[in-house]
Amino acid sequence: MKMLINLTFFLLLTSAGCFAQSKQEVDKLLADIYKTGNSKNIITNASAKKLKAYGSKLLPTITTYFGDTSTTGIRSDCQDRFLNKGEVAIIMADHIEPMHYYTVTGIQNCIVEYCKGNPNLIEYYLWAIKRDGVLLFQKRYTIWLSSADRQTWPPYTYNKKRNKV
Repeated sequence: MKMLINLTFFLLLTSAGCFAQSKQEVDKLLADIYKTGNSKNIITNASAKKLKAYGSKLLPTITTYFGDTSTTGIRSDCQDRFLNKGEVAIIMADHIEPMHYYTVTGIQNCIVEYCKGNPNLIEYYLWAIKRDGVLLFQKRYTIWLSSADRQTWPPYTYNKKRNKV
């Protein structure tokens, strides 16, 4: 219980500045991304590039979208279905800062051979996220964002140098 309270406090504290200033902008950018026809093209969308440019400071805000199960018009060849808005937010979070897949999904060393040419590596794991529940994934991801391990994770240290996080 104490962990959940701390987790909630962390989310509110870290997202307050970014959330208050850019929530409407994030909504607008995501709405444009939802019009992307195929999931392989998400990252080439101009709005996706703008979201990515916000950098890791946007990640706590992006997590608030993970639970949105509204369907989009984005077709995933890897999943053989249309993605929901939460899954698109998860893909964007992974592009902003690559995730430690084992930590957030519980699956290690996935072979993504069947999903060739898809730049969304987290997309392969969407079945596991769905199986275990988005709330568990969101909790694991939020804990990861504030963990000491993340501070030494190569994508984080690279972004920190690049963006002065």
